[in-house]
Amino acid sequence: MRLKDKIAIVTGAGSGFGEGIAKRFAAEGASVLVADIDAQAAARVAAEIDASVACTVDVANGDQVEAMVAAAVQAFGGLNILVNNAGVPQRRGPMLEVTEQDFDRIYAVNVKSIYWDAVHALPVMRQQPGGVIVNIASTGAVSPRAGLTWYNGSKGAVTTLTKSMAAELAPEKIRVNAINPVIGETGLTEDFMGGDTPELRKQFISTIPLGRLSTPTDIANAALYLASDEAELLTGVCLEVDGGRCI
Repeated sequence: MRLKDKIAIVTGAGSGFGEGIAKRFAAEGASVLVADIDAQAAARVAAEIDASVACTVDVANGDQVEAMVAAAVQAFGGLNILVNNAGVPQRRGPMLEVTEQDFDRIYAVNVKSIYWDAVHALPVMRQQPGGVIVNIASTGAVSPRAGLTWYNGSKGAVTTLTKSMAAELAPEKIRVNAINPVIGETGLTEDFMGGDTPELRKQFISTIPLGRLSTPTDIANAALYLASDEAELLTGVCLEVDGGRCI
C-alpha cells in the first residue's frame, strides 16, 4: 500500500485521466475526494472505489474550490495529496478561430484553478508533515502541435508554475511535480485531433515513437509514483509520459 493513510483530492476525477488516478490511489490505500464539475460522473466513480467521497466543483471558481477542500477535511480529516487534473481542451484549429470566451475558459480551468487550489489547499497541507501536489500538464507544453496554440500556452504555464511552486515550497517539504501526457484515450481525444477518424488517429500516432496513445492507467501509474514516498527527492519535475513524443 504505497499511499496508506494518505488523503488525496483528485480534480476532474469523473472520467479519463482523473478517474484512473483516483482509482489507482484508492487501490494503494488512499482516501480520495473524487472532484468533478459533473456531479453524476463524480458520484459514479466514487461508488466504484472504497474510501472515497464525491464532490461537485468548478475548479475555476474560488468559492467552490474552498468548499472542495473543506469537504476533504470534513470527510477524512486533512489533506496530503492534491492532483490538479481538471482541464478543458481547445478544439484543434486555427488560433484566430478561438473565441475570447473559449480562451478565457481554457485559462480559467487549466491555469487559474492551480492558483485557487493553492490558496485553499496549502493552509491545510501545512498542518501535516510534507505534502504533494501533482499538476497534469501536457506534451503541448514541451513540443507544441499546431492548431492548439492557446491550449499549449495554458499547459506551458502549468509547467512553469510547477517549477516555481516547487522552489518556493521546498523548505516546507511540500513537493510539486507535473506530468506531461501525450494525447490519450479520453473524452477529450476528438477535440484535440479535430475529429476522430482512423486517418486522424494514424496521423497522431505516427508522431509517437512507441506507437500508441496514452491511457488513464499510464498517467495514473506516473501520478502514483510522484505522490508516493518513493519520489521523496523529486520536486519541480515535469515527467513526460508520452511514448517518446517529445524526444
